[in-house]
Formats: sequence, C-alpha cells, structure tokens
Amino acid sequence: MSELQLISVHIHERLTSIHRLMDLSAAQLPRLKMKKLGQELLTVDSLLEQLETCVNEQKIQLQQLKKLEESFQTDLVEVQHLQNHIPAHLPKKKHLENSTEAVLQLNPTPAPEAEPQKNSRAVRHMEFISTAEFNLIPQYMRGRVSYEQVNAVVRCFNSAVSAKYRIIHQSVKSLNNQSRRLQQRFKEQENKDTTGQYFVVDQDIHDFTQMKVDKRFLSVVHMLRHCRRLRELRGGGVTRYVVS
Repeated sequence: MSELQLISVHIHERLTSIHRLMDLSAAQLPRLKMKKLGQELLTVDSLLEQLETCVNEQKIQLQQLKKLEESFQTDLVEVQHLQNHIPAHLPKKKHLENSTEAVLQLNPTPAPEAEPQKNSRAVRHMEFISTAEFNLIPQYMRGRVSYEQVNAVVRCFNSAVSAKYRIIHQSVKSLNNQSRRLQQRFKEQENKDTTGQYFVVDQDIHDFTQMKVDKRFLSVVHMLRHCRRLRELRGGGVTRYVVS
C-alpha cells in the first residue's frame, strides 16, 4: 500500500469516527466524548496536511517522469533513424603495406636526449648580515661602522673567494703564467686545517677587490667573526679568513 493510500485510509477512519460522534449530537454527550471529538478533528486536520504534501510530491515526480519519457522518446527516434540508414558497406581500415614501416610507426625511435650540462663547482660564500644581527653586535665593537659598510666587506670577501677558487678549479694548461703563479701560491697556503674549507688571505683581498685592508676592515672582520660568518686560521705568517 502506497503512502497516499495509507493516508486516505486514516482519513476515512477518522471521518467515520466523527460521523458517529455527530450522530449522537442530539443527546447530551459526556464531556469525555466531546474531548475525543476535538482530538479526532485535530487528527483529521493533520492527516489532510500530510495528504496535501504527499499529493504535491506525487505531482513533482509525475513531471519528472514526463520529462524522462520525452527524452527517451527522442533517443528512440534517433536510434530507429540510425538503424534504418546503416550503409551497406562500411569503410575498412587501411593496412600498412610494408611491415617494417608499420613497426617504425608503431615504435618510433625516441629522439636523443640532450646531455646535461656540467655544473661548475659550487663555492661557499658568506651570508650577509641581517639588521637584527647587526643590532646585536655590541656598541663598543661596532663603533661608527654602519650596517652597509659591514655588508660591503661581506661582498668583498665573496668576490675574492669566487675569483680565487675560479683559478684553483681550472687545469694548469688552461692558465696563463700569472694565473699559474697565483694557483701555486693558493696551494702553498693550504694545510691540513684548511682541507674542504674556503678561505682567503689579505693578499687575495688586495688582488681581487678594491677594498683596503686597514683598521676599519679589521674591525669589520672582528664583527664578522662575532657573527660567526668567518673564523681565522693563523700559521706560517699568514692569516686565513675561513668562510663559516
């Protein structure tokens, strides 16, 4: 039994009960019977609301079914048209006459991949000082040196390191006489403590940059050492500034 039919049965039962109570209206009904009559009327009202909701839902479903039927009829007409107009001869796939050509087309030779370019050796550089780090340097150590002057020295160190190790990483045959002498000097300055490290000396700063190695330069070196940007290795009368 559908929901609509079930609601109709309930309404019919309630109406029958109300009719019976109304038939007794000529007599004096007990108060309990009058209360029951009111309850039956409320029940009928609720059932009527449910009936109205159910009818509206059925209308919506009916509209959807009609749209579905129209769509189905359209598809059916198209299928019948295709069935009645199938060509007598359908075109066949063209076969490759040459089997070798077929293999080449099915399995084309991949294009050769370009060889990756060899990257130049990476060189460790010194990181610039941030404003927060600069402000943490004690005032007695900073003196009148500005934030820009400190990072100018950092830039100077990085330029010297790049120039020095560009020469070191080249083969001897590709260097001119002056660069060969520099490369020889660089190797003589190395020792067991500098293995795997990147460092420069005062002479490198003089040769590869325009920075003067004076008192201000040395005071900035002291600040960079305080900020752990470099450390000093002394030996053989040479001070090596190792990039941290």
